[in-house]
Amino acid sequence: MSVNKQGKVYVGVSGGVDSSVSLALLKDQGYEVVGVFIRTWQPDWITCTWREERRDAMRVCAHLNVPFVELDLEQAYKEGVVDYMIREYQAGRTPNPDVMCNREVKFGGFLEWALAHGAEYVATGHYVARRDNEDGSVTMLQGNDPMKDQSYFLWMLKQEDLQHILFPLGDMSKTEVRKLAQRYRLPTATKKDSQGICFIGDIDMKDFLRHYIDEQPGNVVDVAGHVIGTHNGTCFYTIGERHGFVIDKEHKGTHDRPYYIIDKDIQKNLIVVSQNTTLPHIDTIVRLTDVIDNRSVLKEGMELDAQIRYRGEIKRVTIQTYNKEKGTAMLSFSVPDVTIARGQSLVFYKGRECLGGGIIQ
Repeated sequence: MSVNKQGKVYVGVSGGVDSSVSLALLKDQGYEVVGVFIRTWQPDWITCTWREERRDAMRVCAHLNVPFVELDLEQAYKEGVVDYMIREYQAGRTPNPDVMCNREVKFGGFLEWALAHGAEYVATGHYVARRDNEDGSVTMLQGNDPMKDQSYFLWMLKQEDLQHILFPLGDMSKTEVRKLAQRYRLPTATKKDSQGICFIGDIDMKDFLRHYIDEQPGNVVDVAGHVIGTHNGTCFYTIGERHGFVIDKEHKGTHDRPYYIIDKDIQKNLIVVSQNTTLPHIDTIVRLTDVIDNRSVLKEGMELDAQIRYRGEIKRVTIQTYNKEKGTAMLSFSVPDVTIARGQSLVFYKGRECLGGGIIQ
C-alpha cells in the first residue's frame, strides 16, 4: 500500500523532542495532522510526570498550530503492560515492558482509536523506517542511526498494523532531529531524552518491582550446587546479570572475574552463577511462542540474524521448526549463549529488515 499524503495522521506526542519533530515533519509534508497525548497509568508512589509531559505536548501543538487531543489509555497500560510485567517476573521470566507497551498501547489502543476516528495513519517518534513494497506490503527497517534504532521494541507489529503506521525519523540521526527541532523552534528542542520504563520514567526496575513483589532472600550456588553467596529473591534477577547478588569472599575466584547468572530455580529460590559464559552444557536450542512473521517469509531451515536484547550482539540462528498457526518455533543458535533468558524477546532480522520475532520460552 503506497502512502496517501492526503490522509489524516494522528501523531502520538509524548512531550519529547522526537515526537515533536515527527509532528512538524508530517505537517510540512502536507498531511492533515492531529497531536494525540496518550495518558497512561503511573503508580501513586512516584513523582507524577504526565501533567508536565502533557503541557509540553500542548505547547508543541500550539506552536505548530495543529489540533491537540488527549487519549486516556490508563487501563490498557495498567493491565496489558504493568500487570503483565509483574506476573512475568513473579514466574521467573524477563519480560520487556517497552515491547508490550508498543503492542498494547501505542499501536494497540491508540491505533484502534485513531482508525475509528477517521485517521488513515498514526505516527510516532520511533527510530525505525518504513518501506512500501510493489506487492502492497510494508517492510519495517532498522533506524538509520544504529545507536537509536528501536526496531527491537516493535517486532510485535503485524502487517495489518504496519499498513497504518508512519515513522518520520527512520532515516535520521538524533543529531539531525535536534537540529530540526531548533529550526522549527519547537518548545521541546533542548529537552533531555526520557529514560527508564515506558511511560513511567527513570526508575530502576528492581525498585519498581519491590513495591509489588516481596523480597525472599535465598542462596547463590555454583554449577556444582555449592552455596557461594546470597540474593534477595530470584524474581529480581535475570539470566546474564552479574550485579545485585553477594558472593562470599572465599569464593570470589581469581583475577576478580565476575560471576554471571546462568540459571534460576524459582521453586527452590536458588540462583546459579558461573564465571564461565561459554559452558559446554548450555543448549543451543531455543523455543519461541507468540511468533510474529510480519512479511510471511519465515520457514524451516531459514538462517537469520537475531537479537535477544536491545542493542545486544547480533546472533546467527536457524529455524528448526515453525508452526505459523500456533505461533511457535524452535531455533538453533550457531554459538551457545548463556545469557538467553525466558520471557525475553528474540527479534529476527535480514539485513536492515525486521521480520518479526517471538518470546523465548
